[in-house]
Amino acid sequence: MDAMDPTLAPKGCSSSMSSIYHNLCNLTTLWGVVVEGIAAAGVLTSFVLLMILIASLPFVTDQKRKGMVGLQASILIFTLGLFGLTFAFIVGRFSTSCVARRFLFGVLFSGCLACLVMHGLWLVLLQRRGRGPRSWTLWLGALALWLVEVIINTEWLVITMKSPPGVIVADLSCFIANQDFVMALIYVMVLVLAVVLMPFPSLTHKHKQWRRDGAFILTTGLFTLAIWIAWIVMYIHGNRVAGNASWDDPTLAVAVVSNAWVFLFFYTIPEICLLTQEDPDQEQPDDGENIYPARSLVYDNVLKETEATQQSVYMDNRAFSTDERPAEPTQPESPYGAYNGQVRSCVYQPTELALIAKGLTMMDHGVMIPRARAPSLNPGSVRSSLSRSLESLAT
Repeated sequence: MDAMDPTLAPKGCSSSMSSIYHNLCNLTTLWGVVVEGIAAAGVLTSFVLLMILIASLPFVTDQKRKGMVGLQASILIFTLGLFGLTFAFIVGRFSTSCVARRFLFGVLFSGCLACLVMHGLWLVLLQRRGRGPRSWTLWLGALALWLVEVIINTEWLVITMKSPPGVIVADLSCFIANQDFVMALIYVMVLVLAVVLMPFPSLTHKHKQWRRDGAFILTTGLFTLAIWIAWIVMYIHGNRVAGNASWDDPTLAVAVVSNAWVFLFFYTIPEICLLTQEDPDQEQPDDGENIYPARSLVYDNVLKETEATQQSVYMDNRAFSTDERPAEPTQPESPYGAYNGQVRSCVYQPTELALIAKGLTMMDHGVMIPRARAPSLNPGSVRSSLSRSLESLAT
């Protein structure tokens, strides 16, 4: 094959470039360049969406939807890894690329599918019990499902990398049958079926927003199932029937990049768009309660304190009385008649000298100006009180 000939570089590639990287720049076949461009765009899109998801976190008002941010961020990270894994299927086969293909293929797909399964399970529990488990519980469940595939792939890689006694094979990791590669992904296929079946109960949820989440998961699962059926058929049987077995690597590369875009288009992007929106189906309180109870309570307390203060001032001023000794049947007007409940320091209280001066000027009218005094058990006469006041002033 000319593309793999180290002495002849294909069109678009440098002559100093290694033959295993010719598919990245070969303008003759073009499949590698096209898939490379789509995968690079996917890497950039996944990174931007991850930044948007993190930046939108402080603006999330729905606590239930906020609990799904951890799973959605994990899916974006695994999807970013799938776009990067695409380059391992574009380049030629050597020990590093073969190990990455065999180990990361199932690990990255199982990470995305495990998060979708836990999201679907949360929707089912939300419908039946009215509330779902905590976000950290969902994340731990997805981690447990993902670790199962990590253990399976690790054991399978260790077993198949061991060469038979007395036989030395270079790049043993690349010598794997297509059927064995597919059989090692049985657990991932189980997760794909779980993603398809899990959201069905949530499609009848009474709230529209949770029905939409179930529809997103179901659509993603159906497209993923279709892609997996297509690439497995082509990888095991179709390419050999067509007489073009060299298309095994392009088949896997197209499957990985297309499935990664399915995760973005049908699940991640719609979920991010709905992340900061308020729930239109949120039930309003029908018991007539005030929307701002705290403000109402503060206002009521201020009114009560004001009334209590006014009442206490009024009670304090009631301790004072006036001596009314009219000389004639006419009833004099009290200087405290216009008292409005203000603080005692604000009320004018005439001094003894002022009362004497005013009393002398009003003697002709026969009216005695009353004065305020504290009640006593043995009240004295006005004259004795005035005389004592004059004596105190004289001393």
